[in-house]
Amino acid sequence: MYAVVGCSECSNLWIIEGRSETTQCPRCGSRRAYEKRKKFVETDDASHARDVRASMLANRQGEGEAFAKLDSYDALEDEVADGVVDDEEYLEASGLDVDAVKAAGERDPRGSTRSGSKKEIVEAAIEDLDRPTEDEVVDYAESRGVSADYTRDALEKLARRGVVSESRGRYRLL
Repeated sequence: MYAVVGCSECSNLWIIEGRSETTQCPRCGSRRAYEKRKKFVETDDASHARDVRASMLANRQGEGEAFAKLDSYDALEDEVADGVVDDEEYLEASGLDVDAVKAAGERDPRGSTRSGSKKEIVEAAIEDLDRPTEDEVVDYAESRGVSADYTRDALEKLARRGVVSESRGRYRLL
């Protein structure tokens, strides 16, 4: 069951699926018992509930006549689904070579071994290596394009923030 309900505090309209003891307004957060909410329509059809809510919102804006000329949500959804252009068709219509675009997307301009941000690479080093030393983390990160200076600074900051712990020169994620 679906119900179009309104908030007595802020006049917001929304749709509730099912029936719970209390409901909370998504706009202002006021909580009321389901029975105390103003229900404008109760229906088993979700699209009917959407249409009623949309009609009420259009009437509030003084656009009720314009809304009446539109099709239902289901009809509009079907119309949009038929008119969707896939990526290849869009690229071809733009004058681009689809194969060249795919090939460019598969290449990583930063090199094939790097994955993630510099910080993520430093964290991955600590996670992947078993209680690594600072030098081991630096080596791991350098092999993925992250400088030694950045890695050392990142380790210090991560330790200060409590993301990693350092004990006897060995690091681990917390």
